[in-house]
Amino acid sequence: MIDLQGASSSPAISCYLFLPLLFLSLTYLALKSTTSGGRRGRKLPPSPPWGLPIVGHSGLMKPPIHRTLHALAQRHGPIFSLRLGTRLAVVVSSASLAEECFTKNDVAFANRPRLTMAKHIHYNYTTMTHAPYGGHWRNLRRIGSLEIFSAHRLNASLPIRRDEVRRLVAKLARRSDGGAAVVDMKSAFQELTFDTMMRMVAGKRFYGDDDEARGFREVIKEVVSRGGATNRADFGAVLRWIDGGKLERTAREVAGRTDSFLQKLIEEHRSEKKEGLEKRNTMIDHLLALQESEPEYYSDQIIKGLVLVMLLAGTDTSAVTLEWALANLLNHPNILAKAREELDKKIGQECLIDEPDISNLSYLQNIISETLRLYPAAPLLLPHASSEDCVVGGYHLPRDTILLVNAWAIHRDPGLWDDPTSFKPERNKNEGKESYKMIPFGLGRRSCPGVGLAHRFMGLTLGILIQCFEWERVSEEEVDMTEGKGATMPREKPLEAICTSRPIVKNFFS
Repeated sequence: MIDLQGASSSPAISCYLFLPLLFLSLTYLALKSTTSGGRRGRKLPPSPPWGLPIVGHSGLMKPPIHRTLHALAQRHGPIFSLRLGTRLAVVVSSASLAEECFTKNDVAFANRPRLTMAKHIHYNYTTMTHAPYGGHWRNLRRIGSLEIFSAHRLNASLPIRRDEVRRLVAKLARRSDGGAAVVDMKSAFQELTFDTMMRMVAGKRFYGDDDEARGFREVIKEVVSRGGATNRADFGAVLRWIDGGKLERTAREVAGRTDSFLQKLIEEHRSEKKEGLEKRNTMIDHLLALQESEPEYYSDQIIKGLVLVMLLAGTDTSAVTLEWALANLLNHPNILAKAREELDKKIGQECLIDEPDISNLSYLQNIISETLRLYPAAPLLLPHASSEDCVVGGYHLPRDTILLVNAWAIHRDPGLWDDPTSFKPERNKNEGKESYKMIPFGLGRRSCPGVGLAHRFMGLTLGILIQCFEWERVSEEEVDMTEGKGATMPREKPLEAICTSRPIVKNFFS
């Protein structure tokens, strides 16, 4: 006998089973067609053969991602493609191809991919780092170049950087008073960079027990840990469904805390002006003055976006780079001795190093350059996205392709560098500034506008630490140089070091 009740329900059951299978099959066929070049037969870069339906190659994106992609480049060549969910990503690991991307195709790759964290934290893609290429971005870049990163503005904020660096020296001197002391340099550099940037943008020191400042530092950590094109939920509806909305909720929560913190800074400056208090001559003061003359453009959101970019780009990256630099010097005491010799010869022990001195300290500059080569703060740079079809290395890259440039791999390419994994500051003596083989701050029109500030600040900090202290490892073993997780390539183990005050410290910090 036939079960009429079961038969009547079978069409509905079949429908529920058939539709998801049909969706998955069509998605897989569409992606397969895309990654194989489509109907027109255009040649895409080679791709690993083991991509899975729906998720594609996203399972390969395991930390440290720059090393994972480097290993894939060894198999598939200096340009290869990955299918990340429904998105196509292309990875470039050679200087010549990077140059082709950002000269011949510079405008095509002037956009950023639309990612969840960027959408919510960067005010719906309206900040300098994530705005689409066009008139709005050009205005933001102009404001940054003239009002934030110009030589005039950097010179005006020099007293802040000088004071914060000397505060660090005084703190270390107290710790090492009468002998040697073991210090946590990771925390010291984080405190230094955060307070320096906060004073430049808002005129106040925040590090310590302030709950709001502590919360904002946690926001920075969250953004850095989830930065870049590494979140699976960004690559298709199915992957967002698998994620269960976790990334979206996190992004909204972090964005809310960030906006609240930044808005409070603006309101504090407004209140001070209404009360007739003296201006602090900070970045926010300057932008609020511009708001009075051009209120339609210098909105609170634009100002908050500019402040956000300064804090995100100028704190963690500088702290991480300084930590790597000192770790390298501890493992190479002969290089540390040469740097100290240069400082003693050109600056001496009668005065403290200052920012204007950095240009005369070539070996110190070479140490920083070599640190940025081996340990770039953004090993994959910021991701780009193509706004139109283009050709790179003879391969067709369709519109909306995510471009990842593996700067870490380029900086260690044995075809470009002699003994590429060794720390040799001398190699930078004759390197051309125009070379595309050294790209820690990005390339093309979307490169980092804060290069000058970064070199000034890191040169001053590292220089004064070498001038004022003797540095040693905490054990006879070399410092562990293993990389940790995060978009800025932090150290896996926080750096500890032994510092002993030199005579100059007593002269200036007694």
